[in-house]
Amino acid sequence: MSAEDRTAFLKEVQAKFEKKVRENEISVLEYWKEQLDRIVAMKPEGIASLQLQIKKTSEMMGNRIRTLKKG
Repeated sequence: MSAEDRTAFLKEVQAKFEKKVRENEISVLEYWKEQLDRIVAMKPEGIASLQLQIKKTSEMMGNRIRTLKKG
């Protein structure tokens, strides 16, 4: 394999990797945006209810972070 071939191959692999990372980031952001949109749409009866929903979402995020760090 020539140096040009290796360079072309590495560029192709890097482009695929960057595309996958971008897709994963979009997916994660869409998921958490959906979670926050649910909270916004709730119409809580008081601040305590709103705080509870925010706490639940925060706990979900914390659990996901711990799961990712284990892997």
